[in-house]
Amino acid sequence: MENESPKIIPIQPAPYSRSRQAGESQNVLDHIVDDFQDNPASMQYFYDLFRRVYCHGDALQHEGMLVGTTCIQAPEELIYAFGATPMRLCNGSYHYDQRGADFMPAKSCSLVKATLGMLSSETVIPKIGKPDLIVNPTTCDQKKKASAMIEGMGYSVYDLEVPSVKESEASRVYWQRSVRQLAGRLQELTGRKLTRKSLKQAMSKTTRAQAAFRALHNFRRQSPSLILGKDAFLVTNAYFFDDIGRWTTAVEKLNEELAQRAKAGFKAVQSKAPRVLFTGSPPIFPNLKLPLLIEESGGVVVTDETCSSNRMLYDMTAVDEWRVNDMVDSLADKYLKPCTCPIFTRNDDRKRRLLDLVSDFNVDGVVYQAFAGCQVYEMEYRSVAEEFNRAGIPLLYVETDYSTDDKGQLSTRIEAFLESMKNRKKQRA
Repeated sequence: MENESPKIIPIQPAPYSRSRQAGESQNVLDHIVDDFQDNPASMQYFYDLFRRVYCHGDALQHEGMLVGTTCIQAPEELIYAFGATPMRLCNGSYHYDQRGADFMPAKSCSLVKATLGMLSSETVIPKIGKPDLIVNPTTCDQKKKASAMIEGMGYSVYDLEVPSVKESEASRVYWQRSVRQLAGRLQELTGRKLTRKSLKQAMSKTTRAQAAFRALHNFRRQSPSLILGKDAFLVTNAYFFDDIGRWTTAVEKLNEELAQRAKAGFKAVQSKAPRVLFTGSPPIFPNLKLPLLIEESGGVVVTDETCSSNRMLYDMTAVDEWRVNDMVDSLADKYLKPCTCPIFTRNDDRKRRLLDLVSDFNVDGVVYQAFAGCQVYEMEYRSVAEEFNRAGIPLLYVETDYSTDDKGQLSTRIEAFLESMKNRKKQRA
């Protein structure tokens, strides 16, 4: 008995629900659900979805091959047409941001760092499995350089070449060729042929989703607001990874509830709550820090111009000729012509779009978020600020990252900004 060696009890890995990234998501989701009154009943679908995926780490099922994308410029209709499922990989987790900082420059964009941090992690959340291909549009310089790093992690990457300008016919032809070449790569990947029928079916999926989003977008025009911006951002963020059919059905139910709210004269906020347009670097769950601070402080985000919400689903495809090549070219036009991303050399369309949103949504002021290291948004800010200044529209510029360390300082700035808008409205009255 004395010679018996002691039993070694293996250390069991902690469940995902007790990990840092799960805790981060749980805290944000609890805040979204519990700390605001009168949440729409139809939002429960989205609250439960994020809880399952981000807090519990449930695996996501998908049809066919999985094609990850790093930007909204990747035409998802093409991916659906080849029987695969698109999944947007952009990430908003501070945990993954810190992981990405281990091998990315310190001044890199938080979004790029977090995305690479997620892809390099043993526990990739959302739990999607290894993508069969990652389509990486060559938009900003950091995403371009990230391509080789993603390949170094063992992923298959396709660089979708995006032109630097969008106004010229040459850039349009260049982009159409890029999209056709992507179709060729997807055909190699899946072994399927692109047909008129499959592309039309794919377009009908996204058209229905876009119609549901458009309806939600229009409900947000209502004054006083029927729904808070934190819920609108959660809905559009769910589109990154949710099944498109289930997502669309859930948004349609939400729209039905908002229609009932409008009939009943329901108010999600006080009548005098400052109405805010949110633009700049995209809010991606769980980094909804700035929209939440705005609405905690008594404002309401009534619309946005970001690639994680409005810009993602607003524009639809217009097809002139229902032949495969013409349909692909029309699809390419849909992703290039209306795009208001600041990666292009000129941003006149973007400034016009922002001013239209201010007018259409009766906006009192604009909050412009720029992630530290996000050069395209940092560089274009001055021209956007000058445009708003000429129009007499208050603007708050916020340079931040995924950390929560600056929440106190930001809260003070936002409260002061909202108070200035209230005073401005009183003076006008």
